[in-house]
Amino acid sequence: MLMERLIMGDVQETTGNEETSHIPVMLNEVIKYLDPKPGNIVVDGTLGLGGHAEVILKLIGSKGRLIGIDRDAQALAMASKNLSAYQDQCDFIHENYSNIDKVLAKLNIRHVDRVLLDLGLSSFQLNDPQRGFSFRAEGPLDMRMDQDSYISAFDLVNSLSEREISTILKDFGQERWHHRIARYVVQSRLKKPIETTKELSDIVLRAMPRQSRREKIHPATRAFQAFRIAVNRELEGLEEALEKCLDALKVGGRIAVVAFHSLEDRVVKQKFRKWSQSGELDLIVKKPLRPSEGEARFNPRARSARLRIAERI
Repeated sequence: MLMERLIMGDVQETTGNEETSHIPVMLNEVIKYLDPKPGNIVVDGTLGLGGHAEVILKLIGSKGRLIGIDRDAQALAMASKNLSAYQDQCDFIHENYSNIDKVLAKLNIRHVDRVLLDLGLSSFQLNDPQRGFSFRAEGPLDMRMDQDSYISAFDLVNSLSEREISTILKDFGQERWHHRIARYVVQSRLKKPIETTKELSDIVLRAMPRQSRREKIHPATRAFQAFRIAVNRELEGLEEALEKCLDALKVGGRIAVVAFHSLEDRVVKQKFRKWSQSGELDLIVKKPLRPSEGEARFNPRARSARLRIAERI
């Protein structure tokens, strides 16, 4: 209970400035089951703004070390500022977590004690219209987590064939109306390039039958998710990262993964099950943990989160 009060206190303190703060999802559960110890070497492969990392740093103490990786340079700079009190025990690395092996090799680290992957977008990414992740505010059709990447959502939407767009919507968004939306996208771009989030959202709305626009989630949610996953190659990167994380873990080391949609969670589930059956991992929780009702009310973004934890054996 004391730890829970400490953690919730930290959450409250780090949410005052939306531009430089982020509510870490399932923080209590992550800390409880990841169980960082004094002196541990911990990799936070999706550092974000450092919400989870701040509590981890307090628990690993001055002899511990945190390697914070993020492909978003802007997030990394903010995390460095937020964690300035712990600079001497942190490495801030601008990289894709799928390259964790290269990161550790450069730091001359062979094995680590803990790995955390929080696969969701951070609030500041979603809330910044210029990043193009959200249909709720007009901005450029970007969706790149790494601003140094060459391919944006604009490129996919305006250059892929109708069939390719339909496949993206089906495979990465599980969108029922993928054929119709793809056809409307191609027809619309014949008149002019589709340049903004609002333009894409409006096209998705027009493509959908009227009855399908009354769902609980916004009708454009699945389409935006699909293009974001495609732009950032998220599922391929996750599979590669999990393989490398397993290799990096010490015996007795733990990995925690927070997923936010079924496609991500399926990848984690299948990998963990495979390694559990082969005797390489022990599943700390048999089924994914979900956020409490209180957290879901306090932080709606957490509602879809699923947390899986395993230990190297």
